[in-house]
Amino acid sequence: MSTCHGSFRALLLYDIAEEFDIAELRRLLGAKPPERAPGFKLSAPGYVRFERPPLTEVCEPIHLATGETAHASIRYFDYGVVSLEVEMPFETDWPGLIALSNRWIEAGEVEQRGLKRVRDRLNSLATALRKPYAEWVDEAYYVVDLRDVRGPDGVRLTGQDLLTQHGSEISLVIRGEMQPLSEGEQKEVLASSLSYYPTDLLVVGWLAALVYDSPEGAAPLIQLLEYANTQLLEYRRYDEILTALLKNGYTALERRAGFFSRWRLARDAEQLNRLRLDVTELTERADNAIKFLSDMFYARAYRVAAAKVGAGDYRGLVDQKLRIAGELYEFMVNEFREARGFFLEVLVIVILIIELIPIFRGR
Repeated sequence: MSTCHGSFRALLLYDIAEEFDIAELRRLLGAKPPERAPGFKLSAPGYVRFERPPLTEVCEPIHLATGETAHASIRYFDYGVVSLEVEMPFETDWPGLIALSNRWIEAGEVEQRGLKRVRDRLNSLATALRKPYAEWVDEAYYVVDLRDVRGPDGVRLTGQDLLTQHGSEISLVIRGEMQPLSEGEQKEVLASSLSYYPTDLLVVGWLAALVYDSPEGAAPLIQLLEYANTQLLEYRRYDEILTALLKNGYTALERRAGFFSRWRLARDAEQLNRLRLDVTELTERADNAIKFLSDMFYARAYRVAAAKVGAGDYRGLVDQKLRIAGELYEFMVNEFREARGFFLEVLVIVILIIELIPIFRGR
């Protein structure tokens, strides 16, 4: 029977503010300026990196009700996202790994304890928050970080060996399921697999991923999976903001029935456009947080991860609502201009009448 060595990681992410004051946060944490990250194992040019690497803080271990102790660390992204990574090493067989994945994903204990840990920590970092949100948006993603899998003969399995011999088990681990999946569902899960060398493997799902590599090779892949989920969080937040923004715009248009109501459209349109531009700036900042070459393995890995977790879908919604907000702004401005033009025409007529009155009286 195969023996699996590695770590089970829970990435618990929270969008808590519009941004962090990184200088203030670094002062509060006593952190040194970050080095270039992630540390790609493949040959890569200097601009393939996080433009603004997150600050990392090692935390006290988290103790679970089962008696297990998990390592914990927090990463702070400058665009207002906090990621708590909870890690528990394991050495087990495939049935044990399937049970572990199911318990961590389904139980919710890790997420509950993680949220409390983040809230407690941020109480002392309030001065580093810029425009904190009243309600947090959160996501949870899980990574099975396999370091070594041995077959019955004691030989380390390759990435292809894992897919061929243990594809069904990998599917269960990624889905957090205990019951066998259908053949079609297994194929759907395993279709999102990538390998660069014969010895490594990445399989990405919408809730969890499996990384089979050395510690040095797995680290950047885990960072990319984390980054894809921070993007999902940001786009979810922007989608909420734009939904409220459009609702307010439509409400303002419904008030335009009266003549003087149209004059207020200029103010409403200005507010709508300002918020629209703010969201556009925020999306560009989040998009540009990391740079890739278009044909790189890591770029392909990120695209697969972003597609699986739904970041691309939410980005599409955000782009669509930004376009609608722009069209709504133009419509509101045109409505105001029509009202202003009508008022000016009436004013000209009134002035002419006033000037003509003495002439008629003189006759």
